[in-house]
Amino acid sequence: MEKPKIVFFGTPEFAVCSLKRILDDGYEVAAVVTMPDKESGRGRKISQSDVKKFALENGLRVLQPEKLKSPEFIEELRRINADLFIVIAFRMLPEVVWSMPRLGTFNLHGSLLPKYRGAAPINRAIMNGEKETGVTTFFLKHEIDTGDMIQQRKIEILDEDNAGTIHDKLMELGAEMVSQTISAITDGTLETFPQPEGEFIPAPKIFKEDCRIDWAQDSVYIHNLVRGLSPYPAAFSTLVLENGREMDVKIFRTALCHRNSDSRPGQIIVENRRMFVKTADAMLEVLEIQPSGKKPMEAHDFLLGYKPESFK
Repeated sequence: MEKPKIVFFGTPEFAVCSLKRILDDGYEVAAVVTMPDKESGRGRKISQSDVKKFALENGLRVLQPEKLKSPEFIEELRRINADLFIVIAFRMLPEVVWSMPRLGTFNLHGSLLPKYRGAAPINRAIMNGEKETGVTTFFLKHEIDTGDMIQQRKIEILDEDNAGTIHDKLMELGAEMVSQTISAITDGTLETFPQPEGEFIPAPKIFKEDCRIDWAQDSVYIHNLVRGLSPYPAAFSTLVLENGREMDVKIFRTALCHRNSDSRPGQIIVENRRMFVKTADAMLEVLEIQPSGKKPMEAHDFLLGYKPESFK
């Protein structure tokens, strides 16, 4: 079969790696669909998605519909007459869109489906203390992240991994699997299998309050929360200094340690320019921290300028 004409749907950096691989493989990408530009930052500057930037750099046609059901957008897609749609880290598509191409529409998802369906699969897997994760390609159907699976690959989540390192590993692995999935669809070797029942774990979008550390939780729970939110959006807590001043800080790295204290959860003990915090069951060492308005820094550097007493 000749190579299919593709329309690619995606927004963040995670999707760019696969789009680049599709072009490197010699496929025709007739259009790229991404989120509309938006204002960001204090200066309200217009920012473009990572996918749009890459598409423009490579001379690709870019579509940015406000509404995916708009008649103008639907008609534009129909005129392109693509054979295959590929969706990576994008909005939920209406059936009128995903049912359009003759070879179907498949999605690359950053989890081992059916586990971690939803918007934040990488973060949630680490936050929950999983020891493995992976990527899955599957055909779209009505309910989000529920279609028949095409391929799946696993990787180990190492103790030193966080959301950033797993994101990068899955981004590369996903691009490889997208390439293989397109090949399977076009050369007739495609096999699909339904998602297993009963293994569903939700991975909802992360909001600010999901990132607040509750020091009354146990050390492993807090450690995994920090890993799962690092480097973005980052776990945070309110720090109380010796002079009574309070400030919000982000925490990017912690370490489990085999020691305890009779102090209350959130209480800080400083020893040899190291910072330990009492949790429900033990002490947790803070290794990297970012005071509001400052850059992230190692805890020993932080302690040169601040005298912390406790976390709220």
